[in-house]
Amino acid sequence: MSKNVLVTGAAGFIGSNFAEYYVEKHPDYKVIVLDKLTYAGNMHNLDNVIDKITFVQGDICDFDLVMDLFKKYDINGVIHFAAESHVDNSIKDPFIFTQTNVLGTHTLLEVAKQVWGEGSPNKFVHVSTDEVYGFLDDKGYFTEESKINPSSPYSASKASSDLIALAYHRTFKMNVTVTNCSNNYGPYQHNEKLIPHMIKLAMNDQKLTVYGNGMNVRDWLYVTDHCKAIDMVFENGKSGERYNIGGHNEMRNIEIVKIILDRLGKPETLIEMVPDRRGHDFRYAIDPTKIKNELGWEPETKFTEGIMKTIDWYIAHPEYLQ
Repeated sequence: MSKNVLVTGAAGFIGSNFAEYYVEKHPDYKVIVLDKLTYAGNMHNLDNVIDKITFVQGDICDFDLVMDLFKKYDINGVIHFAAESHVDNSIKDPFIFTQTNVLGTHTLLEVAKQVWGEGSPNKFVHVSTDEVYGFLDDKGYFTEESKINPSSPYSASKASSDLIALAYHRTFKMNVTVTNCSNNYGPYQHNEKLIPHMIKLAMNDQKLTVYGNGMNVRDWLYVTDHCKAIDMVFENGKSGERYNIGGHNEMRNIEIVKIILDRLGKPETLIEMVPDRRGHDFRYAIDPTKIKNELGWEPETKFTEGIMKTIDWYIAHPEYLQ
């Protein structure tokens, strides 16, 4: 049976990088992209693959539209990236996160169940975040057995969608897997996120505002490495399982800001510390042992390499910083 894969949210950051990777890796697959084109979606992100995919603009919450897509294109696989993802926005307007991340995911799952039938071997990969686990102190790592303990409306909405996805596996025997990744970075990322935001400020000689004392720690994953992991999970991941995807690249926020300034030849006097964000988790760090042992995936890009490629990409594509 041919693969007709629905990829949601592929005009966004991770999804567009995945689309580029995926059509090259699997030229025989038919890739249908569904994206609402919110502020975080950009059709230009798909310029390199637009002639190799079928693009549909629409909302994952639109049950009738999703049902029509499944039937029209004979969808037999789903890789679900579409989500509201910016924590600051979830604090300002939480409801849209519940609507998109929870109800949208539920809509996709329910349509898949109705079209494919219970117990179908067709694969549904739900892409999520390490933020569902809450926070760590300066020791330990998140594993797939870590307690779900979200801190923000964003992470709570993603945790809810994770649980709905896994419930569809347990109740309806659907072939569902969930992935939880650490912070991604690389080309096409919206400039509301830390790395492109700081690049934008530095290039314009504006103050680089850093939350709290800047000591918060994140595990950084180069987006192409993440795409490879998602591909492996879709092809060979076990039904009903959760896979943590991490980069083994822990960095403090202030360290990243200083690297960006140094690369751009800007002074550290541009750094300005501001009051911490509400519910700001101190540290995230992932143990990717399970996906390494079961699927053979490991991160390939060291942060020192990936951050330079990323900064240089934004220098070459300043339109992404507008």
